[in-house]
Amino acid sequence: MAFSRTYDGPEPVRINKWLGQSGVCSRREADALIADGLVSVDGEVVTDAGRRLAPGQTLTLSDRATAALAEGVTIVLHKPMGFVSGQPEPDKIPAARLITEANRVGPGAVPAGDASLPPIGRLDEDSRGLLLLSSDGVVAKAVIGPQSDLDKEYLVRVAGDVTEKKLKILRHGLMLDGRQLKPAWVSRMESFRLKFILREGRNRQIRRMCEMVDLEVVDLIRVRIGPLKLDNLPEGRWRMLTPEERAALVG
Repeated sequence: MAFSRTYDGPEPVRINKWLGQSGVCSRREADALIADGLVSVDGEVVTDAGRRLAPGQTLTLSDRATAALAEGVTIVLHKPMGFVSGQPEPDKIPAARLITEANRVGPGAVPAGDASLPPIGRLDEDSRGLLLLSSDGVVAKAVIGPQSDLDKEYLVRVAGDVTEKKLKILRHGLMLDGRQLKPAWVSRMESFRLKFILREGRNRQIRRMCEMVDLEVVDLIRVRIGPLKLDNLPEGRWRMLTPEERAALVG
């Protein structure tokens, strides 16, 4: 099945960069797909590797491209703070650097050093928890595709005065970047500990939501993506996604 998504960013962006940031594939893979004529924008096949995607345009990967991306692996990582999910700036450390034999839990071989494992849904540098790194395009579509209905669960410790009024605002009524947020499930677990369940993943969404009601996020950990739970995977360690877990994610 072809992959299709409409770009909703504020400014034009290079196709390979956007696909990499979206977790669909790496920039190198995107360039290869373009070279093979497997990428189109608004129905027109892209031939220029430097092509930019404008706001409102729809990018489509052909069935053959989707099948090629599906031939990959998915890693489940407990990302610590201080690591970035995707391609880092020069002074940042990528989470993929944690994928070593010493950090592995359970069976599975360590992917080759040059293997492309883009993040499937990002986790900020100052956040921790469940992060998927995958070269499996089907998993990427299931988790972050436009038709995905998988929710993500976060445990958040905040500083500030937590009131019922603020919780109601967090659940419904906020706008980010001029767009209404989808309803969020927000509940209080302890005095300053909240649980967020989201069905979208806007840039630094929870932190920005909290800032809008005068709460500061002190700690944020993602503990679940759809049916997949972090459970007792130690911080900084990784394991392979099982076939059963993949089937549950893909649905």
